[in-house]
Amino acid sequence: MDTHDAAGPPPLPDDRDFPARGAPGCRGIAELDAVVTQCRACPRLVAWREDIAVTKRRAFQEWEYWGRPVPGFGPPDAALAVVGLAPAAHGGNRTGRIFTGDASGDFLFKALHAVGLASQPTSTHRGDGLELHGVRLAAPVHCAPPQNRPTPGERDTCRPWLARELELLRPTLRAVVVLGAFGWQAVLPVLDQAGWQLPRPRPVFGHGVQVMLPSSGAGRELHLLGCYHPSQQNTFTGRLTQPMLVDVFRHAADLAGLSP
Repeated sequence: MDTHDAAGPPPLPDDRDFPARGAPGCRGIAELDAVVTQCRACPRLVAWREDIAVTKRRAFQEWEYWGRPVPGFGPPDAALAVVGLAPAAHGGNRTGRIFTGDASGDFLFKALHAVGLASQPTSTHRGDGLELHGVRLAAPVHCAPPQNRPTPGERDTCRPWLARELELLRPTLRAVVVLGAFGWQAVLPVLDQAGWQLPRPRPVFGHGVQVMLPSSGAGRELHLLGCYHPSQQNTFTGRLTQPMLVDVFRHAADLAGLSP
């Protein structure tokens, strides 16, 4: 595993620049996922995720919490990426799988299954048999943040992981669905860095927004779609319904060439 450049010694997980120096050297998705879980670059997030893993929620006292950065989930040759926000304290931070073990994840996987992108409608824990078909789940921030609110600095520190993830997916990636305004703001510079041309002015987030990004090189164009985040704040109020989410994923799957 070569996760450093030739200019100096390997970065340490506690180093502020661990993501910036560690991510580019990852040669594949599996290696990237493994290195992500070592990261301790953001002291506030490290303290929070580890404290939650010890104090736990009463309903999950018997669980051994994951308590580390949560990597992406899905095949390394995905044609569609779904970009969220960050793991939930008692969801991904507990189970070790993104969008798993909380209400948002239940809402998301039900829709993915309805479109044929997931092998089952639920995701409860690593090893539950769930497989994703042609789609990979990613996040701009890999640690559970207090109040589900990463700071701009934490987002920027974590950005190299997402940048490398999309670079590795680039040969097969055809569409990206971004869940929520935070993810939208985080992913635009990453897509630009990964080789797709962003329009000027940059597109503004909105549910149902769709933008085609030409490739700046020999690769294919990329379809970028906006969708409300399946948070309880949105699903309980009806701002985002299950049919709305299914429609977004069905359209994205069609654009990515994943439709049956």
